[in-house]
Amino acid sequence: MNDAPDTTGLDLSAAGPARDRGELFTLEAGAYRAEISSVGAILESLTIGGRDLLVRSPETGPMQFYRGAIVAPWPNRIGDGTYTWDGQEIRTALTEPERGNALHGLVCFQAFSPTALSEDELVLRTELFPSPGYPFHLLLTVHYALDPQEGLTTTVTARNLGAQDAPYGVCPHPYLVAGTEPLDTWSLQVETGTVLTVTEDRLLPTGTAPVPPGGDFDFRTAKTLGPLFIDHAFTDLGRDGQGRVVVSVSAPGGTGVELTAGPECPWLQIHTGDRPEPENNRRGLAVEPMTCPPDAFRSGTDVVRLTSGAEHAASWSLRGW
Repeated sequence: MNDAPDTTGLDLSAAGPARDRGELFTLEAGAYRAEISSVGAILESLTIGGRDLLVRSPETGPMQFYRGAIVAPWPNRIGDGTYTWDGQEIRTALTEPERGNALHGLVCFQAFSPTALSEDELVLRTELFPSPGYPFHLLLTVHYALDPQEGLTTTVTARNLGAQDAPYGVCPHPYLVAGTEPLDTWSLQVETGTVLTVTEDRLLPTGTAPVPPGGDFDFRTAKTLGPLFIDHAFTDLGRDGQGRVVVSVSAPGGTGVELTAGPECPWLQIHTGDRPEPENNRRGLAVEPMTCPPDAFRSGTDVVRLTSGAEHAASWSLRGW
C-alpha cells in the first residue's frame, strides 16, 4: 500500500502565503471560522461571529506555549526522557530541560501535508520516522471538520507502519477563551472523580487522590475559577449519554466555549495558564483530553499498544456561544 499523501487535483486556493508555521488553511461553516497551520497541524484560531474561542500565538515565529498543538506520540511529559518498552530502554531528548522532562511528543513542529481540503474540512498527514528517542514508525492523520451547529471536530488517527509494537498517546492543547472578561471571572463545569498528584518542581506523578465534594477541584456544578491555580490531570470523568466528557467554560457576559471528547480519552489535563509574563498570564484555560496521563511512558498507565499495521483514532470537539 502506498501511504504517501495524494494531492492530485487538490485545490489549495484557500492556503495563505508562506509563513513561519507553513501554509495557513481557513475553514468556514455558519458563524464559525477556523485557521490551521500545516506545521504541527496547529489549530491557530477558532472564532464564532468573530469572537475568539482560543488564545492565539503571535503571527510570526514558532507556536507559543503549545497553543493549539496536536501532541503525539505521547501527551504531557516523560520524566528524565527515559522509558522502557518491551525490555528496551529508550532515551529521548529533554525538551523541558528546566524540569528534566521530555515534553509534548514529537510532532508539534513537524510539517504536515494536506490530503483533502474544502470549505469546511481539512485533512493533514505526516510520517513520523524512527529515531533514537522513539524507534517506531507512524503515519499520523489529522482530520478537521467544521459544522455550523456543532463547531469544530478534530480526529487524530495513528497507524503503525513499523514491524514492532509501538507505545502511543495523543491529546490536543487548546487554551479556551470564554469571553473578554478576565479568566478569574470565568466559570468551569466538568465532573472529575480523581486527580493525579504530582511533584511541585517537575510536575511528575506521585499517585492519585479522590476529588472531594466541595473541594477546590469539584466543578460538577459550574463554579467561578477565581485565583485558583490548576495544572493537574484528572480521571474517572463524568460523561454524557453519548459517552463524552463535557467541559464547559462560561464568562459573566453570557459567552462561553465547550470542549467534548470521546471515551478514548479517559484523562483530562486542565491548566489555568499561569505565566510569569503579565501579557501571557492566565489568558486562557488549557483543556487537554488525553488518551493516557502524564509520564505514562514510564508508568505504563493507559498507554496504547499500537501493533504493526493497526490504527488508533481519538476525537474531540469545540463549540462556542
